[in-house]
Amino acid sequence: MLGDDVQVVLIDDDQHVLDSSQHLLQLAGYKTKAFLDPYKALQQIHSNWSGVILTDIYMPTMSGMDLIDKVKAISPHLPIITITGHGDIEMAVEAIQKGACDYLEKPLKPKKLLSLLEKVISERSKVVEQWHLIERDLPKKLLGKSVEIVEIRERIKLLATADKDVLIIGENGVGRYTSATLLHELSPRHHAPLIFKAGESLTTVLELESVIKAAENGTVILSEPSKMAEAVQGYMSRYLLGQERTGKHTVKFITIFSQQPELALQDHALMPELYYLLNNARFSIPPLKKRKEDIKVLFKHFLKNSCLLLSKDVPKVDSSYLNTLHDHCWPGNVRELKSVAELYAIGIVKLSTAERVYPVEQMDGALDELVEKYERQLIEDALYLFSGQINEVSNYLKIQRKKLYLRMKKYDLDKANYKRN
Repeated sequence: MLGDDVQVVLIDDDQHVLDSSQHLLQLAGYKTKAFLDPYKALQQIHSNWSGVILTDIYMPTMSGMDLIDKVKAISPHLPIITITGHGDIEMAVEAIQKGACDYLEKPLKPKKLLSLLEKVISERSKVVEQWHLIERDLPKKLLGKSVEIVEIRERIKLLATADKDVLIIGENGVGRYTSATLLHELSPRHHAPLIFKAGESLTTVLELESVIKAAENGTVILSEPSKMAEAVQGYMSRYLLGQERTGKHTVKFITIFSQQPELALQDHALMPELYYLLNNARFSIPPLKKRKEDIKVLFKHFLKNSCLLLSKDVPKVDSSYLNTLHDHCWPGNVRELKSVAELYAIGIVKLSTAERVYPVEQMDGALDELVEKYERQLIEDALYLFSGQINEVSNYLKIQRKKLYLRMKKYDLDKANYKRN
């Protein structure tokens, strides 16, 4: 495999041309590796390599076009500069359409070659450096060890550094907004605005224009674009097409669908032109019931966070309860699991054969005193957890608001003391 010090891979079936190009680049200070056989070159390339490929377009064993396809299968964004015959612009354009980043005509002009390499290698190095940071941080932000979630993290890594619009498919509560937000936060746009909009809220072109203006150089996370009015979909199609034609990607759109967008297309809810423009890069997030390996990891994470918020020790979790969590169907997905973990932190155990609270570990007073003490603690924990929002507290503790207020008065608890600033 290529070492990180190799900056340029040269591929050409003409030994003389290969030697001349390699000599020029080495004199300019570049670390190079040369190959007469493109197949051997492919065996050396890996997805996180920070260099650039410089290849002839005409080779007997493998054409430059086929080489581009094979390289893109290894790393979709690895830069390739093709070398074409003088005047063969049509072939050069085709190569760029297939994924080459640029082209040079024979005979090579040293100054132009060196200038282009400096630019491309600099850009590639920044991307790879960003990938290393993403690989370090992403597992902490998108938890899980299932094959599915590992693949999603890899997709986010690639798409965060690629300035493309992205389409995400998944049920409510699976982590669609978390993934979309990470695509923005881990991208070069992270300092620019991030705006969330629901498709159904955009009823006029003027409203969409306002969103685009507010999100300049940033990202719009748009849910269910098929629910936008037809005129708004038409305007968005023209806007995206204009960005594509001019190459000026002023606003990045991340669209979220709760079902396959093809269904909205078949139902004539989604305009075909908008569908094709949005569908350049996409991934699906499976429901929690289809990635069971993530349940225990996520539950323990949410439980720990809740306990930190409440300034409590993390309670012990029986293996039998973890098995109960594993076997649950999770219709509310990760969002439901988070709620269950938060309840567990305040002593309410759900998904067991009977909902219960933790038993008192030590009898350090009379029963009535212990009951009152524990009741006060449960209410206070819930007030902390839900920032004094009485509706949330009464729902989770399954107590009427009036009764909750009476208990709070009994224990001298004021909801205002639990609101977060």
